[in-house]
Amino acid sequence: MPIRQKIFFLTIAVVLLLVILELVRRRRLRVEYSWLWLASALTIVLMILRYDLLIWITGLVGAVIPTSTLFFFSILYLALLSLNYSVRLSDLTRQVKELAQEVALLRAESSSSWGAPAARPPDPPRASAK
Repeated sequence: MPIRQKIFFLTIAVVLLLVILELVRRRRLRVEYSWLWLASALTIVLMILRYDLLIWITGLVGAVIPTSTLFFFSILYLALLSLNYSVRLSDLTRQVKELAQEVALLRAESSSSWGAPAARPPDPPRASAK
């Protein structure tokens, strides 16, 4: 890899590392997710500095050119990331459903203990006719 390309890609990777650290510092990115992004950025740096390692992995995988290997692993990484977020989203959906049911039970219990009828939820907004 030409030195000009190495410098360019290393600059981008270092900026990515700094952005990740800054997001963690400002608490915009949780620490539990930051390790994944830090590992990605460090892998990028490793592949830039050790291009021969990428060529070895390409031969191991059986690909013809190193970019094919990079695209394959990038797509695999994104698929695994999507799967991870889908699992977390499913768990959060379940938690929201359980919390909504618990709140509804608590409201019904509190309104019945005071002898008042259960509070009716507000009507949804209606679309205005044009």
